[in-house]
Amino acid sequence: MTNTAGKTASTPTVRPTQKEPRQLPQWSLRRVLGTWAAAALPMAALSWVVAPWLVSAGVFAEPYAWPQALTLCMTAGLIWQFVLVLILVHREQGSLRWPVLKGALWLTVPRSPRSGRRGGRLWWLLVPLALTLAAEEALPTLPTPAARDLGLILGSPAGQHFMSGNWGWLAALVTMFVFNTVLGEELLFRGLLLPRMNGVFGRWDWVANGFLFAIYHLHEPWVIPQTLLVDTFVLAGSSRRYRSALIGIAVHSAQTVYFTALVLALVLR
Repeated sequence: MTNTAGKTASTPTVRPTQKEPRQLPQWSLRRVLGTWAAAALPMAALSWVVAPWLVSAGVFAEPYAWPQALTLCMTAGLIWQFVLVLILVHREQGSLRWPVLKGALWLTVPRSPRSGRRGGRLWWLLVPLALTLAAEEALPTLPTPAARDLGLILGSPAGQHFMSGNWGWLAALVTMFVFNTVLGEELLFRGLLLPRMNGVFGRWDWVANGFLFAIYHLHEPWVIPQTLLVDTFVLAGSSRRYRSALIGIAVHSAQTVYFTALVLALVLR
């Protein structure tokens, strides 16, 4: 195309921007297990090595040393999982823009596998799923060390005295809760791993994902049996069926809401 002066009009060069995620690759078994280990082993080391060292070194004062050390260590491990997810997505996609993250981590509204309908009434699935996950607490569990049982600690007179008016530790616990159910475990297992496991595990990818999630809890092995029985179906199964990590995040976050309300009530006493 020429202009009135007879000169060829130049077309401005537009640099391509990545607004959509690249096609999600299917990972090898070695890569899946390597990513699992990168999340599980640091948590185990923080729980069984670093936290006891902090207690024995007198970093925190008794009788609140154990809950403080464990809260600090578990929060650090969960934040690491969030950083790990960002590192791996950036290596894979070459971008951390929100449209890329949304597609790469299945942070999209649930989609019906039958009709293809998105969102809407599908969100009502969260109610029975959350109730099912809550019922997990009624299942028999393996013996839990008293010093590591947050519910027992918060329910004790010493724990209630410690949390009364303690806004700083409320913030610390809420941070741990959020990275546990939103930015840490669920983002890694349902957002990053699950969409990339079909190539190795086929139609049973959600079962394998649930199994890996259960044995990831080396930092608190007494919850592994009930996590395997319930969370596999509720979190991994529903996220896979509706191709949305938001299902697992929302259902798991019901625990965050409950425990936050519990701790807040103790702080306000």
